[in-house]
Amino acid sequence: MRAVLQKVSKANVTIGDEITGTVKTGIVVLLGIGKQDYESDADYLVRKIVNLRIFEDENQKMNLSLSDVQGELLVVSQFTLFADCRKGNRPSFIDAAPPEKAEKLYKYFIDKARKKGVAVKTGRFKTMMKVSLVNEGPVTIILDTKN
Repeated sequence: MRAVLQKVSKANVTIGDEITGTVKTGIVVLLGIGKQDYESDADYLVRKIVNLRIFEDENQKMNLSLSDVQGELLVVSQFTLFADCRKGNRPSFIDAAPPEKAEKLYKYFIDKARKKGVAVKTGRFKTMMKVSLVNEGPVTIILDTKN
């Protein structure tokens, strides 16, 4: 499972003219699910993301977690995180999980985060979306459960 995290002061997801999710202080999670991913990968990522100390304390030092600042998550499924661009110019997505498995793990990830007490907003699985955000820092972190 792969996740690109972006610390934000605001973000939203729009589908057509409808805003499906909006957050203020928090993290946008672009979540890619691979063929070899399981619930244990989602458990690890949720625990890591919720506790990752990337928010500034009173001394402007990255020392606070999402939980500490009562931040929100905006979770967007993104199978393109499994793009393999080593051959040719057209990416291959052969390592991405099939939609049925990916959607199940996507929903599991969201449910686990909510059970940790985090406010979670989402995009819509398997839908073209527009993601707008203000990246603070900028802070962008890549997590991969296989590394």
